[in-house]
Amino acid sequence: MNSQPSKDILSVSQLNRQARMLLETHLSETWVCGEISNFSQPSSGHWYFTLKDKGAQVRCAMFKGRNRLLKFTPEAGMQIVVRARLSLYEARGDYQLIVEHMEPEGVGALQQAFEQLKAELAGAGWFSAEYKKPLPTMPAHIGVVTSASGAALHDILTVSRRRFPSTAITVFPTTVQGTQAEHEIAQAIRTANALSSQLSPPLEALIVGRGGGSLEDLWCFNTRTVASAIRESELPIVSAVGHEVDFSIADFVADARAATPSAAAELLTPEQSQLKAKFISRRQQLEQTLQRLLNKEQRALQQLSKRLKHPGQRIREQAQRLDELELRIQRSFNQQLERRRQQLGNATHRLFHSHPEKQIAPAREKLQAISLRNNRAFNTQLNKHKAKMENLAGQLHAVSPLATLGRGYAIVRDKEMNIISSKDKVEAGQDINITVTDGDFTATVS
Repeated sequence: MNSQPSKDILSVSQLNRQARMLLETHLSETWVCGEISNFSQPSSGHWYFTLKDKGAQVRCAMFKGRNRLLKFTPEAGMQIVVRARLSLYEARGDYQLIVEHMEPEGVGALQQAFEQLKAELAGAGWFSAEYKKPLPTMPAHIGVVTSASGAALHDILTVSRRRFPSTAITVFPTTVQGTQAEHEIAQAIRTANALSSQLSPPLEALIVGRGGGSLEDLWCFNTRTVASAIRESELPIVSAVGHEVDFSIADFVADARAATPSAAAELLTPEQSQLKAKFISRRQQLEQTLQRLLNKEQRALQQLSKRLKHPGQRIREQAQRLDELELRIQRSFNQQLERRRQQLGNATHRLFHSHPEKQIAPAREKLQAISLRNNRAFNTQLNKHKAKMENLAGQLHAVSPLATLGRGYAIVRDKEMNIISSKDKVEAGQDINITVTDGDFTATVS
């Protein structure tokens, strides 16, 4: 029989589980400060990091159900204070802190979140002047996004009615404090833009803001949600959040910042008394200008009136002018008629002297003389050529073969009509042709 007591052997998993339960059961939440290192944020949304000081470090985990409530994003090297409970990661046996709350050490969490978002949006160009829309100089209709019961609305309405009562004010009520305020403010801005063209007169600008308060009270105006709505607005927006010393993200994104809601109303509404004084000054300038123009036109009218003649006088002058023109036309017509008559007389005289009957008799006599001279010349030439021809005929007859043949001579040719001038060119029995003075005949050489 074994007298030794039985051993209580634990597996590693059992050991780690009991250690975790011991830590979680006997140690309550505690506050720990240190520096962040090895910060990671996987797709699950949980945060994992190491909290360290000069002498030690501890692993930490902050699950997304808790970290989404933070107003800032942790970064490596940041000094923080966490409220956490002790635990143990059983799979590795790692001692760790489960963080429930976190805030920057020394600087408040809200201020840290403000500086982070401000730097991020500035780097993205959201504060750039090139995206700022100009404010209307004298808007007929202004929208106000603020609390319906707050002092900011009262200040805006009071200043607007005092400075320029004809400006219409439409309020888009919203909460301006609390967790839902940022979404309500953003929705009110979008609603104002959507209804702008449907209102009469249309909205020309928006005032977005509230009265003063702590950083926590004004926090909804430091969120990306409100900043995005302001940036997307087609209406120019004046941000009027808190007091003169208060600056919000909305102030930087908006098209203009007013130190207070009252200042925003002054920025958008003209001073009625100043406009009236300016109107009076402009009216006086206009009256003086019109008076100068009137005096100038009156002087011009006087000059024209001096040059203007009575209609009767003008008619008489025109009648006299008409008579003068009629006389000039008559004289010109008579001169032209006389000149035509002279030209006609000259033409008649030339035509009489160039009549065909006066030309025919001399021409006939001239023709007869020419014909006689031609006949004489022709006969002379004819007799001359006849004598020359007779002489040539006598010379031709003297050398003509016919004359020779008449004296008893003959021309003998072979069959090819070649002249036979020698007996050596014929043979016995050859047919030959003989030409005498009165004809031809053939013969045969024997």
